[in-house]
Amino acid sequence: MVAWAACAQPCVTATEACTGWITLAGGPARSMVYRTYSLDARNEKITRALVVIHGTNRDADNYFRNALAAAFLGAALDDTVVIVPRIASNEGRGCQDKLAPNEVSYACGGDSWRSGGISGKNDKLTSFDLVDEILRKLARKEAFPNLKAIVLAGHSAGGQFVTRYEMSNRVHETLGLPLTYVVANPSSYAYLDNTRPAGENADSFRPFNDARNCTTYDHWPYGLQGRTGYNAKESDDQLKKQLAARPTTYLLGEIDILPLGGFDSSCPAMAQGPTRRARGEAFVKYIKEKFGANHKVQIISECGHNARCMFTSEEALPILFPKQ
Repeated sequence: MVAWAACAQPCVTATEACTGWITLAGGPARSMVYRTYSLDARNEKITRALVVIHGTNRDADNYFRNALAAAFLGAALDDTVVIVPRIASNEGRGCQDKLAPNEVSYACGGDSWRSGGISGKNDKLTSFDLVDEILRKLARKEAFPNLKAIVLAGHSAGGQFVTRYEMSNRVHETLGLPLTYVVANPSSYAYLDNTRPAGENADSFRPFNDARNCTTYDHWPYGLQGRTGYNAKESDDQLKKQLAARPTTYLLGEIDILPLGGFDSSCPAMAQGPTRRARGEAFVKYIKEKFGANHKVQIISECGHNARCMFTSEEALPILFPKQ
């Protein structure tokens, strides 16, 4: 691994050779990441960073392969450090990851890892703290003196992570680098008030009319009420300002219109629209009209709920790898 770091060639296999560890809260707590280059060795040729958040299966190795494919197609392997953190969990049904010594287990259910939930075994750490630390490492001039831009992207559950992290993180303005967010095909969003789309086409927004039967429609992570952990430290007004101000692009699959791939069919999610694509289009319209956000939406042609299709599409490549 030392020889690889010295020659500064991209590491392009989803194997242990391409992994590293992020120390959290001063240690010994840590989380693993896949990365194409060391995050500690000085690398003057890196001008961009792409951080990708995996989906609900926490399959960071698979998402690293997807990100590598995108970087290859975008001719970006040589000047971009690609990072995919493994947000591991063995804290509940469906979350039984095998952990290395001192590896953090993030929350599985409820206010889970995808929305900045607290680790059940370390109440001082959340999944959002992990990304904070990754971004701070990238911003260090000692390692990446020529880094000019960071993109944080996520698909499906990773898209949920990114949209909620975008509105609540406290490092965005401290990095000294442009940070943009790419939100792809999430099942739900955190609405900023009690209004929801009126009708399938979301022509307008009105106070949700079934609150009596759907009592959690406005609770975190679907709304701002009842936030805990990382997300509870900012006021509602601050979250609204941050969401509107921070540069974000929403990638929506043209044919992501079926209830597949862990589709959230709960009542608070269905209040946001009947399909992932409908929910995304409605949310962008909502934050533009009600909060003045200058966010963008890009429909990815012929893609359904598939991360590789989304991230390797011709439409997505210039968003994930912006020109310097």
